[in-house]
Amino acid sequence: MAQRKLHVKIGDHVLVLSGKDKGKKGEILQVLVGKERAIVEGVNFITKHTRPDPQTQQGGVVEIEGTVHVSNLKVVCPRTDKPVRTKQRVVEKEVGGRKRIFRERISVVDNESVERTS
Repeated sequence: MAQRKLHVKIGDHVLVLSGKDKGKKGEILQVLVGKERAIVEGVNFITKHTRPDPQTQQGGVVEIEGTVHVSNLKVVCPRTDKPVRTKQRVVEKEVGGRKRIFRERISVVDNESVERTS
């Protein structure tokens, strides 16, 4: 099965749309492209039981962030702090090629340049 292009990247600030952490915001720490899941900072904590080993010297119950499916995440605009949809567009044909842009404001997500705000 071919991997599809995801609308989120590492470092994006996102809002959780559904699940037990609905409404929480966080930054993406890791993206698992093959599984279409992401690890978001401060969201979906799970408990993991660890054994003691020579490196950590201590076992027990540890809370870590679990994965969230990317369909349950929406990118948050840094200017307005509201969730927005993104799309892929060819912004500059010679330099860089395709960029992610916000659908509502027509501004580039990955760069600081803005074409039009409304």
